[in-house]
Amino acid sequence: MTLALSAATSLTAVFALATPALAAPTDQYVALGDSYASGVGAGSYTTESGSCQRSTNAYPALYNANVRPASYRSVACSGARTTDVINSQLGALSSATTLVSVTVGGNDVGFSNIMTTCVLYSESQCVAAVQAAEDKARSQLPGLLANVYNGIRGRAPSARVVVVGYPVFYQLGTLCVGLSATSRAKINEGINLVDDIIRTAAGNAGFTFADVRSIFVGHQLCSYGDKWLHALNYTNIGISYHPTAAGQSGGYYPVFRNTAG
Repeated sequence: MTLALSAATSLTAVFALATPALAAPTDQYVALGDSYASGVGAGSYTTESGSCQRSTNAYPALYNANVRPASYRSVACSGARTTDVINSQLGALSSATTLVSVTVGGNDVGFSNIMTTCVLYSESQCVAAVQAAEDKARSQLPGLLANVYNGIRGRAPSARVVVVGYPVFYQLGTLCVGLSATSRAKINEGINLVDDIIRTAAGNAGFTFADVRSIFVGHQLCSYGDKWLHALNYTNIGISYHPTAAGQSGGYYPVFRNTAG
């Protein structure tokens, strides 16, 4: 009986140590950013978000639904640039905010315009458009991101800040219709550059970078697995090259949750 009671006591202690995640989290969480953070392409958009198209399937909403922080607010908005985050989104932060996520920077270098050029015009024009964006990213994006990150730290000085990047669009080396292999490789190069600049800027600010590139491998356009990105969609142009609901839940969400805690 003594041994049984001792074992029961030990098991109780083990279970007590193993279950802190079941306690109500105390985070005051705010999500910032562009269409990749709002969830364009993932469907199930909230009525209140209007043209910002915030989806209940977006990674911030999934974090809220599964982790259940003490409070949650997403002000991420489709089309947002760094200046939009500063002017229209940072007001959601306060000294009480303890967790912030942000995905922004792609619109500042013209993701949408690049893909339009690559789809409608020649390979050489596609390559030139990506190169121009790369040049702009190198010269301007670090400063633009620093402005955002400084604004976040100023308004939420005690928050953990997770900067979430972008997936690379294409799996290379496969048979794929549409853009040429050269165009696809150049687009990937541009996305990798933007992600690397964002990672460096996040590190300089003392923030954590959540890199989604690896988890999307095998689920990119031109891959043979389940696609986590929308291809060009002529009936709904806005969702083109954005994560699907599966891309948010299978790609973005686990990377963000593992990084945010």
